Amino acid sequence: MAKRPRPEAAGDPGAARVAALGLLARRDYFSAELRGKLLERGFEPDATAEALQLLAAERLLDDARCIERFVAYRAERGHGPLRIALDLKTHGAPVELIPSALEAGADWRALAREVRRRKFGAGAPGSWAERARQARFLQYRGFSSDDIRAATGAELELD
Repeated sequence: MAKRPRPEAAGDPGAARVAALGLLARRDYFSAELRGKLLERGFEPDATAEALQLLAAERLLDDARCIERFVAYRAERGHGPLRIALDLKTHGAPVELIPSALEAGADWRALAREVRRRKFGAGAPGSWAERARQARFLQYRGFSSDDIRAATGAELELD
């Protein structure tokens, strides 16, 4: 259970800032996530808001940087842009920053090929059933249908 501040410290922005720094020392948080953690610990909304403003002014709390790191980490683990975007929204990331972070992220088509190769080997799928199985796996990982077609060798031939 989270440690509650003393009643006189619950309204103190300095105490909220110290608690926030303790959380930020472990990992990056989105502003909304950190706000929730501080409120959960018993800090007053005004003190929490002021502490978050101070941390943002000191560049210790930066949603854009946090999103960038989140995208890079998840892409490194083999997750696609659709799943990463959903996870970012779940964690409370600012929705307006997500598309630009995903565009600046990995080469999703090449990543889909690499993830498929690591899981199923270098050879192309031999049957439609195998291709469908691999496509379902990539879909679960969060890749778009275009990236999945490119990775499984099911590119549409346009005449």
